[in-house]
Amino acid sequence: MPKKAEYSDDMLRLVATLYYVDGLGQAEITSLIRVSQTKISRMLAVAQERGFVRITVDQYEARNSKLEHELCARFGLKAAAVVKIALNAGAETIRQTVGHFGASFVSEHLPETGTLAMGGGRSVTEVVHRLRPNAARRLTIVQAMGSIDSNVSSVDALELGRSLVKLWGGEFLTLSTPAFAKDRKTRDFFLASEQIRSVRERLKKADAALVGVGPLDPSVYIDRGVLDKNGIKQLRQRNAVGEICGRFFNEKGRECASPWRERVISIDLEYLRKIPQVIGVSAGIERAPAVAAALKGGLVKILLIDESGANALLGL
Repeated sequence: MPKKAEYSDDMLRLVATLYYVDGLGQAEITSLIRVSQTKISRMLAVAQERGFVRITVDQYEARNSKLEHELCARFGLKAAAVVKIALNAGAETIRQTVGHFGASFVSEHLPETGTLAMGGGRSVTEVVHRLRPNAARRLTIVQAMGSIDSNVSSVDALELGRSLVKLWGGEFLTLSTPAFAKDRKTRDFFLASEQIRSVRERLKKADAALVGVGPLDPSVYIDRGVLDKNGIKQLRQRNAVGEICGRFFNEKGRECASPWRERVISIDLEYLRKIPQVIGVSAGIERAPAVAAALKGGLVKILLIDESGANALLGL
């Protein structure tokens, strides 16, 4: 393969003009100047390196600012990010898109220092995995809910907290409990532990929180066998419309009286209300009623949501 210096400036300009301006394919250029297609590809790369080709792209506006302003005005939010979604996107694609274009928004609204209460969930995971290193950020990350089951997955608060500490440094405090104990007595046994009490005290004093806002169905709790159809039915009978950190709440954002309330080990919703910066993440139109209730109850102050979800939220 010839060295870069063996390609003359004039030859590089010729190849670049034929390809980028005249629209010829590499095979057509090969027949014109009798250079192999492999070399044509290499010459185009060198043309960029030497500055003969300067590619510009009109910046894609990934967010809907009009909907963001409407959400802030309607619900009194400190800030909102509404991410545009490709037509006919499925649930996983929606979560990935929200995570990709929403991560910088989340990072912008997290403090540099202090304590962050860390929730879990699939949408939050997509955000966390796209956050960038920040040498100035040193947070104490506190696991805001126990692990959903014994098979800890990448969407659990435990793993997401570890990921953030690995990314930014700082300290990580774990609950080291299940999200739902067997019964109230077992839950109280966990809560009586000095270790768990100290972690919950830190959650009370958190400066910020990052949580997912979920509906009753579909739900990660169903996927992992914590809830079944009968459980969902019971929660609906108690007027539950959504969930944050394993705590089920009604349309006013108040926690529902249910068997799960007696078993859950996570940040109390009353603690959450008092945290200055609670960033809620939602991806999917079916989550709109849960998000509306969370906003009404003062559980979320900053919102990251997809465009269809935002429209549904404003239409409620």
